[in-house]
Amino acid sequence: MKSDVILIDNRGNGFAEALKQTGKVAEYRGISPKNTTRLQLMAEEMLSMARSVTGEMQASFWIECEGTAVELHMTTKTVMDKEKRYLLISSSTSRKNEAANSFLGRLRDAFEEAMTADADKEYFDLPVELQADLAGRSIDAPEWDRYEQSVLLRLADNVKIGIRGGLVSMTVSKDFGE
Repeated sequence: MKSDVILIDNRGNGFAEALKQTGKVAEYRGISPKNTTRLQLMAEEMLSMARSVTGEMQASFWIECEGTAVELHMTTKTVMDKEKRYLLISSSTSRKNEAANSFLGRLRDAFEEAMTADADKEYFDLPVELQADLAGRSIDAPEWDRYEQSVLLRLADNVKIGIRGGLVSMTVSKDFGE
């Protein structure tokens, strides 16, 4: 069974609908209330992680079920840089790019990895009088705390991330057989 495909953006449109769809799928498949909560938490953290890492997001989300096994799917486009690529791939269970599973796929992946740009960092020149006020303070962009990643890896049986160009696909699977 495959659920409806829901479009989600970084302003939160579609997020509530995706969680509602997750609840409907759990009810239809007869998943216990406790496991329904786990499934909805996995969906929520999956979408939050994608938004945290990729920034701008126009994603498609859907759920596939077979028996007691449930797979949450999400695809989105992003402007890829080395840091995003590393964060995404390190969030998968295997720590590998799932789109690079053949010889040509691995070759394409190696070229794409070599061609990705370094993350853009903005540096500002501050006047000397302002630098004195900021001495000893670090002004960095807030770093991703990886909370979503840890929740997903703890709750899910498998997290797969495939990157091909600027297209990121993520699959989170869990078997609720009790």
